[in-house]
This record gives sequence, C-alpha cells and structure tokens, in this order.
Amino acid sequence: MNIAIIDYESGNISSVINSFKKASSNLNIEIKIEVTSDSKKILSSDKIILPGQGSFKNCIKSLEKIEGLKDILNRFAIIEKKPLFGICVGMQMFADKGFEETETKGLGWISGNVKKINNKNNQFKLPHIGWNELSFNSDSKLFKGIKEKSHVYFVHSYKFIPDDEKLISSRTNYSEEIVASVEKENIFGTQFHPEKSDIIGLKVIENFIKL
Repeated sequence: MNIAIIDYESGNISSVINSFKKASSNLNIEIKIEVTSDSKKILSSDKIILPGQGSFKNCIKSLEKIEGLKDILNRFAIIEKKPLFGICVGMQMFADKGFEETETKGLGWISGNVKKINNKNNQFKLPHIGWNELSFNSDSKLFKGIKEKSHVYFVHSYKFIPDDEKLISSRTNYSEEIVASVEKENIFGTQFHPEKSDIIGLKVIENFIKL
C-alpha cells in the first residue's frame, strides 16, 4: 500500500510519519510512506494524508503556491474518490471558507465555515491545548473499536462548522461544542492530532489504513 503525506510546508510531520509506520507494523501491513507534492506520486497513491499546522489562511496559501496541487487533491478525493485523511487544519481546509486572520476560500469539499472558538470573554484559554474526550455522533469507520469518552489531543483556536450535521462523526467540548471529526464517503478529518493521541490515536490511524 502506498500512502502519500502531502508536503506543502505545513509544519513538522515527522510524528505523523512515525505513527503511520507504527500502526502499519501493528497490523502487519506493508506500506510505503512518501512525503511529496509531486502530482504523479500523489495520484498513484492508495491513500493520502493532508496535515495542517498554523493558520487556515497560511495553509491554503501554501497549497496554492505549489502549481496544480489543489487540482490534484481534488481529482484524488472528489473525482477518483480515494481515501483522504485531513489532520487539524488539514481537516478545516475541507470547508468553503475560513475566517482566521482574513476570509479565505477553502477546498469546498464539505460545505461549512471555520470560525474562532468562543472563549467566553477569556474564561477559556486559546489555543485549546490538551486532552479532551470524544462523543460519537455516528457509526464511523475511523472509530471502530474505540470507546465513547476516549481522550485525544487537541491544539487549535478555530473550529470547523459543517452545514450538514450528519457528516460530523464526533464532537468534544471546550467552552462550547466543537466538531472533533468529520466523515464524508472517502473523506475523513480529525480536529485532534491522532499522531499525538497515544493508543487511541494509533487505533484511528490503524482504522484508516485498513479502509
């Protein structure tokens, strides 16, 4: 199995690479992981990981700097319908628009917007950093074998608000209800970092590999 981690200068992805290698060894599945922005390598991959670190605007702008990358991702996920996994801002970019720093157009794969968490007049610190429990909304492929109220690791100040609540596979609560993950056919995303979420995160990655 070939898995491509999209390289668009979105931050340190070594922990993502290591967690996928560990998960594949746990499953005894041989995978080849390549960090790339090359069109041919992306399209020939079986699955894609879209990481994201920093602001919504900067991540989108970084994607756009690489000629043809947005079109290739669109072809992979929307036209060919191969499995794609967005992590943190990688998931937020599925939205129509983000409002971090300035209004920025997203990938438009899942209708909705990305807005700042309501910290209730500074009662809650932003960014939201730390472990929070999950509440499941649907029968998700990513969360098979994972118990309700399992804890995962978050680092973010903004939240994804999909128009269609049926696409929300889990929520968490920090100051307010926050979407923790989404799932639409072959497209999966988590607001939390599975690569930093210990055993639960590893199980999420294993489930994605097994799709």
